[in-house]
Amino acid sequence: MNIQILKTPRGVYNSLLILLCIFMPVLAPLIGQEFFTDVIARVMIVTIAAISLNFIMGYGGMISFGHAIFVGIGGYSVGILASHGIESAYIQWPVGILMSGFFALIIGAISLRTRGVYFIMITLAFAQMMYFLSVSIEKYGSDDGLTIDARSEFGLSFFDLNDAMTMYYTVFILMITCLYISFRLVNSRFGRVLRAGKSNNERMNTIGYPTFGYKLVGFVIAGMMCGLSGLLTANFEDFVSPDILFWTFSGELIFMVVLGGMGTIMGPLGGAMIFLFLSEILSNITEAWHLIFGPFLILVVLFARGGVEGFLKKFEGPNG
Repeated sequence: MNIQILKTPRGVYNSLLILLCIFMPVLAPLIGQEFFTDVIARVMIVTIAAISLNFIMGYGGMISFGHAIFVGIGGYSVGILASHGIESAYIQWPVGILMSGFFALIIGAISLRTRGVYFIMITLAFAQMMYFLSVSIEKYGSDDGLTIDARSEFGLSFFDLNDAMTMYYTVFILMITCLYISFRLVNSRFGRVLRAGKSNNERMNTIGYPTFGYKLVGFVIAGMMCGLSGLLTANFEDFVSPDILFWTFSGELIFMVVLGGMGTIMGPLGGAMIFLFLSEILSNITEAWHLIFGPFLILVVLFARGGVEGFLKKFEGPNG
């Protein structure tokens, strides 16, 4: 990677975001705002879900309005297993990730046979179906959600998710890992085919690349990554709610990706950071914070094409 990129506006901005994530547990007490540590932890967890959506939407052209389904599956896998006394992370985490991947395979195999608004509606329909299913099952909390009495256990004395710092930096390491995986996939042969399919699907099929298979694999990878975000959410909050399956959360993830910069590696982190911090600050100022936040998002879409990353790129010159 060219070190010169770190000297560009985008490089400085992204470096600051990473440094903020690393040092927030130290900075928050110094400024008397300890709750900022929890806010950044939530940002990083949601960023993992946004990275997975950006992978299929920004690079594959698959606008999923039901992406929250995989967050819910990951979260409920942890919650349901914990309610039956299975607290081992070596069972909970693989089950959450693999179940998310399995459902992504089914949903992708059906929805990827369509395009545009039809793809959006099918993914939305699946998410709503799972939402109403979770609400209807009283054994697992119904619409009140499911309380998790104990976090995932790794059986290691030096690694306990009940410790706040261990939980925080576990989330950080996993977020960085997901960013790296996304970077490697996008710049691999697989990623190049995925991006080319977004630009001209028919041409790629004509020259011998089965784009359906590539997109399906990408959709499954994104689903599994999103499941990781869900199981981290369940562990961090000690609670899982049907709300994370609702279509509005999928919409929020789309806003984060667009706000940060769709089709960029670091865009999801910046988008999640701005989205969650602004919503947190504005909600403490007024109950009608949506009336302020909504127009802001509209202005970003209208005047900052490419999100924050695209806006900063304008200052880098022709060779930036």
